[in-house]
Amino acid sequence: MDAADTIRQCIAQVTLLRQQRSADPPLGQAVQAVKELQSTRFRGSYADLLQSDTYAPAAQFFLAELYGSSDYAARDAQFGRIAGTLQTLFPRPVVAMAVALAELHQHTEALDHAMGQHWQQASGDAPARYVAAWKGVGQPQARQGQLASVLAMGRDLARLTAKPGLRTMLHMMRGPARAAGLGELQRFLEAGFDTFGQLVRERGAVDQFLATIEAREAALMAQLFDAPAVACGTTLRQTLGQAR
Repeated sequence: MDAADTIRQCIAQVTLLRQQRSADPPLGQAVQAVKELQSTRFRGSYADLLQSDTYAPAAQFFLAELYGSSDYAARDAQFGRIAGTLQTLFPRPVVAMAVALAELHQHTEALDHAMGQHWQQASGDAPARYVAAWKGVGQPQARQGQLASVLAMGRDLARLTAKPGLRTMLHMMRGPARAAGLGELQRFLEAGFDTFGQLVRERGAVDQFLATIEAREAALMAQLFDAPAVACGTTLRQTLGQAR
């Protein structure tokens, strides 16, 4: 399957999930509650990075683009409508990044959708319902794959910023990308390049940032899968309280 077909397939699956939630408003509200709690949890887990001069831009990029509660329907529509144009307009490394983003997005939406279904059946406050939903969905391999994809995207962005002339080429493509209806992808790529380009200039900063994400997310996943629900809820409430 080529890049365009992969992107179209991922976006079609995400669109189907959105349609199901539109037809079932309580489910849509539950999924949105899951997303909002996850976004707040990220801000709590990485409050130190979000206040760091070195790491704040990268942490904010991850929050906005990968862990946020935003509706990415506009970006999805662009991807799905002219996926084939990507392969003619953008260089190969950028196309690979677009494919990885579409796959991660589909993966995340599927997990959030399943979480929303379990959230509806759970009781208690939001942290308690989140823990119950997490344990109800399970799928540890899928969660590990999701984290691996996030880390790979960070590494790829850092690697691509080191390619001579690629950032300049990306800047020159701003006009054509917008004219082709790919403004959202262009915005994502520019933000990612600028953020990780800045981080790369600090020796060891990219490795430290991604290692921190990996360690904290893995520890959280291990607790949510293995610890009693009451203990998980207590830890989650503490983390949410640290959000800024």
